[in-house]
Amino acid sequence: MSNHIFEVKNIHYSAGKKEILRGINFKIKKGEIHAIIGVNGTGKTTLANIITGLKGYKPSQGKIIFNGKDITHFSIGKRAKMGITLAWQTPAVFEGITVEDYLSIKDNGITPKEALDLVGLNPKVYLSRIVDENLSGGERKRIELASVFAIKPKLAILDEPDSGIDIKSIKIIKKIIKTFKGMGVSVILITHNEKIAKLADRISLFCNGKVVKEGNVKEVINFFKKHCERCKHVGQIDEEILK
Repeated sequence: MSNHIFEVKNIHYSAGKKEILRGINFKIKKGEIHAIIGVNGTGKTTLANIITGLKGYKPSQGKIIFNGKDITHFSIGKRAKMGITLAWQTPAVFEGITVEDYLSIKDNGITPKEALDLVGLNPKVYLSRIVDENLSGGERKRIELASVFAIKPKLAILDEPDSGIDIKSIKIIKKIIKTFKGMGVSVILITHNEKIAKLADRISLFCNGKVVKEGNVKEVINFFKKHCERCKHVGQIDEEILK
């Protein structure tokens, strides 16, 4: 029996005539952090949306396996009930909903105060705040991660949790990701940040809708820095380089 909690098998996805994902494969164990890196436009967020089950993101080919079940055609609600959650690259705003209400959506024994303490926000200040645009991007990002902590998912997809925030927040986000791992939560970590990516147990490099390199974190990051960061043509890595 496989000891992997999650697997994507040969996932393909197209938007109109454009093929965005071209046969994605990887597996994740319980409590494992699997990072996904790659320049913009390589399909990372598209894959996150497919895994979550967002409307309009149905793969044209392939399977998604979670806890031994084929969930490829499950609704977003059913996947959420099974323990899959997504922290958006740009957190949503909720007019009229307080932070306390937002962190109390699911009762898993973790109080809103505990969740805010984890992300370094003072409960006395933030519990009564509204989850709207009056909060800074960094504050909303940290509150959203607090909500993921409160939910206690089995699989958390973190889409660029480090984007658009200050150095202090990045330190806190690293702490949160380590906490998820300690809780036994499996994490798909989408990031451009080398320091964040180094938290991973394994890593996949995306290029032009494919995984072109996977495995040891240090080796893959070094390859990315050498061949991808300065690449002017998304997905045009010379095949000889990949051998």
